[in-house]
Amino acid sequence: MTPIHAPFPARRFRRLRRMAALRDLVAESRLSARDLIWPLFVTDVAGADAPVASMPGVARLTVEGAVRAAEEAARLGIPAVCLFPYTDPALKTADCAEAWNPENLSNRAVRAIKAAVPEIAVMTDVALDPYNLHGHDGLVRDGVILNDETVEALVRMALAQAEAGADILGPSDMMDGRIGAIRAALEAGGHRDVAILSYAAKYASAFYGPFRDAVGAAGALKGDKKTYQMDPANRAEALRLVARDLAEGADMVMVKPGLPYLDICRAVKDAFGAPTFAYQVSGEYAMLAAAVGKGWLREEAILESLLCFRRAGCDGILTYFAPRAARLLGAA
Repeated sequence: MTPIHAPFPARRFRRLRRMAALRDLVAESRLSARDLIWPLFVTDVAGADAPVASMPGVARLTVEGAVRAAEEAARLGIPAVCLFPYTDPALKTADCAEAWNPENLSNRAVRAIKAAVPEIAVMTDVALDPYNLHGHDGLVRDGVILNDETVEALVRMALAQAEAGADILGPSDMMDGRIGAIRAALEAGGHRDVAILSYAAKYASAFYGPFRDAVGAAGALKGDKKTYQMDPANRAEALRLVARDLAEGADMVMVKPGLPYLDICRAVKDAFGAPTFAYQVSGEYAMLAAAVGKGWLREEAILESLLCFRRAGCDGILTYFAPRAARLLGAA
């Protein structure tokens, strides 16, 4: 449809910008706390429940601290939290067996949060890097990241998380075939209502550094993740990956990172119409939080950065700014 506009002065675009009430009436995109998922770092390593130096304002939490954060999320109207474990290095092995231990840190945190705040949706990370001696998202043999063997391990991990009470599983590993395998296992195991939010278009990005500090994977990682995460140069491939994951049973899909990949978010939403999310990753957060903290940017830049995702077609955003943004939105 071609828009029709009367010529100036019959048509003055500024008429609808004159006051906040008019701007609100014609706003094309809206942002609320209900659009946010709050990622939490959880640990039971003595002394590790401390601020993350490369992520101003973010700290690792004990299980009890994660419960308090979930309670805060509920008060602020944030519908979901996502858990990432900082695993004791002594539990990291080549076979990653701690990943599917029913009593591992992540599963204990899921149960604690669901018991205390049942209305909060709890999302978990399905990838082996927090448990991997090599720091990779998959099993490693002779320097090669194994696909099919990793998928088998991810299925065991996903089932353990579903048993613990996770509402949303987030496979973030980028192995081929893992969504179909996890979905089939969930159905067979009686977990048909557990949702999958697939990291369908996850790029091999330089913006993940602070996250790896937060989960203790930076020092363990040997090599890079370019053989399984996407090339930042590629756009059409992202659409093929999203199509595959939806066909295999993903309920929702994610683009990661966020702001540098808004074109991918828009393309995914336009092509598939499926629930589409983006992750405002640790590097994005760190840059913006530091600039706001230094007074180089006004705090409103946080909300502007999040609104960009909504404008690009995202239904929701994973962001470490979730509680701060919710408070800003409540005060607006």
